[in-house]
Amino acid sequence: MEALFLFIAKSGGLLILFYCAYYFLLRKETFFNSNRWFLLTGLITSVVLPFLVYSKTVWVNPTPVTNLNYTTVYQPPLIENDASVINWNLVLLSVYVIVLLGLLLKFAFDFYSLNTVLKGKKITQQADFKFIDTNENIAPFSYFDYIVYNSSMYTPSELESIIEHEKVHSEQNHTVDVLLSRVFCVLFWFNPIMWLYKKAILQNLEFIADSEAARKISDKKAYQYTLLKITTHENCVAITNHFYQSLIKKRIIMLNKNQSKKRNSWKFGAIVPALAAFVLLFQIEVIAKEKQQTAKVISGKTESVDVYKIKKNTTDAELKDIREKLKSIHNIEFKASEIKRNADNELISIKIDVKNGKQQAQSVQTSGNEAIKDFGLIVTTDTNGSKNVGIQTADENNNSESHKESKKVKSKKVILKQTKDVNTNSGTDTKITGNTHTNTSTTTVITDDNGTTSVSTTNNDGKIIISTSGKANTKEPKLIIVDGVEMPANYNLDDLKPKYIKKMSLYKGSEATSKYGEKGSNGVIEIETHQ
Repeated sequence: MEALFLFIAKSGGLLILFYCAYYFLLRKETFFNSNRWFLLTGLITSVVLPFLVYSKTVWVNPTPVTNLNYTTVYQPPLIENDASVINWNLVLLSVYVIVLLGLLLKFAFDFYSLNTVLKGKKITQQADFKFIDTNENIAPFSYFDYIVYNSSMYTPSELESIIEHEKVHSEQNHTVDVLLSRVFCVLFWFNPIMWLYKKAILQNLEFIADSEAARKISDKKAYQYTLLKITTHENCVAITNHFYQSLIKKRIIMLNKNQSKKRNSWKFGAIVPALAAFVLLFQIEVIAKEKQQTAKVISGKTESVDVYKIKKNTTDAELKDIREKLKSIHNIEFKASEIKRNADNELISIKIDVKNGKQQAQSVQTSGNEAIKDFGLIVTTDTNGSKNVGIQTADENNNSESHKESKKVKSKKVILKQTKDVNTNSGTDTKITGNTHTNTSTTTVITDDNGTTSVSTTNNDGKIIISTSGKANTKEPKLIIVDGVEMPANYNLDDLKPKYIKKMSLYKGSEATSKYGEKGSNGVIEIETHQ
């Protein structure tokens, strides 16, 4: 709908430009044929130019990103107000369509009336013209190669002037101009400039016919008297070039006006700067693209860093492009699932799985009612060819710690869950307190090949990170206890919805074995849910 309104605004603006140029610069000039093509060019330009958009790409530096674990905050579903809201776009569109249909019916009726006048009449063929001498009390008119008149209403001298006038309309196909202007009035009925534009086109066609007919008639005054006489016949057939026009005074003035000097032709070019300004202001689309981060060296260990951004307005095609690039450049499998979008086609839910060979390098999921925050997949390549995958999120208020070099983590698993309290045991328990809000904190559990475990929780007011480390045999999974019940070895923490978690605790080393024996030698995760 927005695109339609934008097109209407641009088209109307172009019509105003051409009409003002004609009215103030060309209307009083005798360049009638040139004026005709100028006005027709204005109609075509007003429809075509709004669709001609030049795209200009501007390369910008990548948005600074922080090396943070991407987390999500649980939000309760919003309750929409059931109160009826008027959709004004739909109202305006309905009004436009109703009036459009009415004008189309009127257009069809005019064609039917014209066909009634032409059908069944005796036609006299002379050269390229078809003459119809009718008994109906209508003003003389021409329609393509048809010339219709009532000879009983005029003297031979008057009839000669009328026929010469209508021949000019027929020879120069003025009916095309009439029909084209009528179609534009139907489509752009809401634009008052279009109706004035149509009037200018029809008036200029009469100037052309008067000028050409007067050259072929010996008595110019007699032709002008004929114009005055025909003003009494106002029964005209629509969508035709009829001899009667209400602005007879202007026609006679233009008929007797001296020819314009050729140097005044510059006025036709006055529209060019205005069109150039229109294109520069409205028809150039600037597309900002981020530069690909170039290879850089960090402490002599990192050879290159590639960033693949995922934003709220990232399309499915762009996700596919990221998947293909990760596969072709880094031989990394990328999968995007559980994709949901809002009415503005913005991402509100997405799950990303990234695998390096058979091992899962990253698994990230976020969902809610609002558009996701921008984040990126970071692929670093060491000098020895080892590839590491990380998650980065853009943060305008990042601190100095945000830019520290991230540690190398192989086959890392990231689990995003919401919780109230997080305890970690490495000799003692630690409880997260302070500005943590109930049901708004997020816990991220990261485990690497060295058995290092870290727990981070994030809320709206900041980030608190608690880490424990220790060697563990990663060939065996950790023991998971949910509400005092031991879970099977293949239990997936992702299956436990965040809103059900009340408390999470981690036990390692002697703390784990003293409580659970050898089963806890690889670490224990205790989870307490809202029962």
